[in-house]
Amino acid sequence: MQSKGLIKFLVAVLTVACLYALSFTFVTRKVERDAEAYAGGDIAKEKAYLDSIAGEVVYNLGVAKFTYRECKAQELPLGLDLKGGMNVTMEISLDELIRNLANNPKDEKFNNALTTAIQKSKSTNTSIVDLFINEYKASGASATLASFFATKDNSNFISNNSSEADVKKFLQVEADNAIQNSFKVLRTRIDKFGVASPNIQIQQGTNRILIELPGVNDADRVRKLLQGSAKLEFYETHDNGQIYPLLDNINRTLASSLKSTENTVAKADTATSDTTKKENLLANLGGNKAAKTDSSAAVANMAAQNPLFSVLMPSIYQTPDGQQQLAPGAQVGIAALKDTAKVNAYFERPEIKALIPANVKLLWAVKPEQSANLLSLYAIKVGAGETGSVLSGDVITDARDEFDPQTNSPVVSMKMNSYGAKEWRRVTAKASQKKEAIAIVLDNVVYSAPTVQSEIAGGNSSISGNFTIEDTKDLANVLKSGRLPTTAKIVEEAIVGPSLGQAAIDAGLNSSLIAVVVVMLFMVAYYNKAGWAANIAVIFNVFFLLGILASLNAVLTLPGIAGIVLTMGTAVDANVLINERIREEIRGGKSIRQAIADGYKYALPSILDGQITTFLVGVVLFFFGSGPILGFATTLMVGIITSLFTSIFISRLIFEFMLERDMKINVSFPWSANTLLGANFQFIKKRKIFYTISLIAVAISFISIFTKGFSLGVDFQGGRTYTVRYEQPVNLEEVRKNLDEVFQSTTEVKTFGSANQVRVTTTYHIQETSDEADAEVLAKLNSGLEKVSGNKYEILSSQKVGPSIASDITDRAAWSAIISILIIAVYIFVRFHKWQYSVGAAVATIHDGIILLGLFSLLDGIVPFSLDIDQHFVAAFLTVLGYSVNDTVVVFDRIREDISKAVGSNKSFGEIVNHAINTTLSRTIITSLTIIFVLVVLFIFGGEVIRGFAFAILVGIVVGTYSSIILASPVVYDLGKNNNSISKPKAVEPKVVTP
Repeated sequence: MQSKGLIKFLVAVLTVACLYALSFTFVTRKVERDAEAYAGGDIAKEKAYLDSIAGEVVYNLGVAKFTYRECKAQELPLGLDLKGGMNVTMEISLDELIRNLANNPKDEKFNNALTTAIQKSKSTNTSIVDLFINEYKASGASATLASFFATKDNSNFISNNSSEADVKKFLQVEADNAIQNSFKVLRTRIDKFGVASPNIQIQQGTNRILIELPGVNDADRVRKLLQGSAKLEFYETHDNGQIYPLLDNINRTLASSLKSTENTVAKADTATSDTTKKENLLANLGGNKAAKTDSSAAVANMAAQNPLFSVLMPSIYQTPDGQQQLAPGAQVGIAALKDTAKVNAYFERPEIKALIPANVKLLWAVKPEQSANLLSLYAIKVGAGETGSVLSGDVITDARDEFDPQTNSPVVSMKMNSYGAKEWRRVTAKASQKKEAIAIVLDNVVYSAPTVQSEIAGGNSSISGNFTIEDTKDLANVLKSGRLPTTAKIVEEAIVGPSLGQAAIDAGLNSSLIAVVVVMLFMVAYYNKAGWAANIAVIFNVFFLLGILASLNAVLTLPGIAGIVLTMGTAVDANVLINERIREEIRGGKSIRQAIADGYKYALPSILDGQITTFLVGVVLFFFGSGPILGFATTLMVGIITSLFTSIFISRLIFEFMLERDMKINVSFPWSANTLLGANFQFIKKRKIFYTISLIAVAISFISIFTKGFSLGVDFQGGRTYTVRYEQPVNLEEVRKNLDEVFQSTTEVKTFGSANQVRVTTTYHIQETSDEADAEVLAKLNSGLEKVSGNKYEILSSQKVGPSIASDITDRAAWSAIISILIIAVYIFVRFHKWQYSVGAAVATIHDGIILLGLFSLLDGIVPFSLDIDQHFVAAFLTVLGYSVNDTVVVFDRIREDISKAVGSNKSFGEIVNHAINTTLSRTIITSLTIIFVLVVLFIFGGEVIRGFAFAILVGIVVGTYSSIILASPVVYDLGKNNNSISKPKAVEPKVVTP
């Protein structure tokens, strides 16, 4: 084996890297177990514990130290289907944006075009901008589009002479800005909400934002938080010197209030004058050495005397003579991120709220300014009017991130309309007299509070500060969004209760462990010592797979666990191909050392072909899937890479280790040594019988598909679905009848797992995604469920999918299937250089897909588990296509090999193909068997959530194995039997050697 030392080095490096990546997960799990034990079941207390240590070092590697927050960011996170929580898809209202950009015109054709575009967007994934422009053109309007958007505010971008292409580009840029800004606003809201390990991302190419909130159980609060309109405002500010006495008063009031309830501090400790108090406090906070002590009692005493100032440091600076003074400006304090919740709780106490004047609002900065763990507090001046601000964001016409030409530092330039310019001149003239700051506030969060140096006329301003380039980009986007407020609405929603999440974890772990044991026992029972080498490679494969997923920060979902189990099967598949080839070489009379070397050499092309085709399907799934399917696709792709590495290299290292020590290597037991040896089934001669069987199966499938149809999951048809658990088993017909009465429409009710658990799907208010519609549907659902008298119930999970999302998912599913088949066909053509092989593989693949669809249609409602066509089914369907080709290319590789060996022989093309199928029969069946073992375990023990998923792949593998043997290669024969270039090997012409 060449480069053995390099491979050992790579294995060692990869092992250390994976241990490092997984170590963060071990650390966070330990911290969270400690928090759970400390809280004793009190969720609020557990969260408070974790908040308190968020910035504390919990992992010390010597050369590097990591806080809990940093460890949490690098752990292997669990998806909602494993942890419970809420998943939502937000859609940005771009139609509202378009109307705002055109100053809400009254033109009938303009508004009709936009209304039609909105309706069409629900059944297509074409952007609203494109739909609107197309509809307006089709309306026959005489006015140009530019005439609507050539407003004074848009004069920098659009004029009356602008072309349609210019308008389209302008609208698309503004739409992208609106989406980006909505993303930032939502991310900030979620950060303030306090969710552990949230996941938020823009769905590329759409106006949607995907959000995962693990552990969240207050759905109403989340909906209000995410769907509230964000409004940009400018506020005057109070100076730190004006606010410090208020904070000092709050501090003393808190000390007195807390002392009376906790009785922890003696009355004499607080009997000091205000002046002395202020001087001593500033001295203590500024670093008076006499006040600094390591005594925990002294620290506790300081916190008791100064409860506010123990968590909120007043804004101070040190003079040249060492004195502490209050810093000028609007920043009045700074607190550790972990303490901001405590500060907020103090400000919300009734006795403290009574102290804060009506013209004072205390707001936090949007993000840490001084370090990763400290957040500034600002004092906002609330004036007259509804909001108390001096200006709103709608006066801004443009904002850009630039560089100051003199200092070359990042700045933000801002331009206002005429009204804004007039008011801005008045406000800045007043603020410049005392060098006061103007706060830029969005969503009650301060994005910047620049000090005004002089009166600003003309409406053009430059905002400078200690900015990074990213800071100025963010601030510019925030300012530009102020004039174009857009709303975001929830168009898809899924809520998973913690009990269902725990059940999924248990099912996933149980199925994984059982699958590992079953596969390992089979490998040892069938391949003897060679089976142990394969098993060790499988263990390394799972370890490397988890380590790489952790390093990628990939979210582990239940389909992801299924993907891990399946990659164990693919790793074993590769070893099966290797072991079968080694056995074949041994039967050919080679020594064990040479047989192993040749076994790896000749098995490698088949292994690569099979795994690459499945990997390509994983790529398609990754780009077209969402949510848990992304987790499955990621796991599948990474698992294929790790299984290739471990199967080809680690198992080879184990064989080399045994050879170097003259250990006996057995690749079979006596009972398994000659499985299917000498098989000579007449597959080619009887191919027409098999064609007939396949055509009948395909015909039956089509009849069922077009007559009975499918049971579409909610993500394909839209609507709402709920998982409900009763205390006792229920009658499905009774539940269905009760729900049909309240919804006044047909309701789908199916058993989901046990007899006391049902899944309810309704299309009632399918077009409505508002909170009011959600509440009405839930009320009607409860009304129907309650009619099952004497049987209490619990709603474990819910999912809502709007019609536009359903249409998008349907389109993605169709395209993903088409693209997968095309990619597989192209790969086979490139690999084998003959179109006949591509067609043979494509025919077998399409055959497998149709029969799988037909079975899901035929058996729906007959088998006692869900056979919904949903995103999980799409993932299973595409996986089946990949695995079907996996077996097919093994036969194709042998056909190509046998053709090259048949040079000069009288073998016909039919004999060559038939011989190739028979000689690879044992490995085709054994590789499929290992996957089938895994899938049977997943089907039985994996839980109801993935039972249909496992069933689809299980059926697909069985059908795929059948088509690989009796369909793909016979089709190649029929297409190539009259083609000399494929059916007849070229004779080797003798070379004439001249002296």
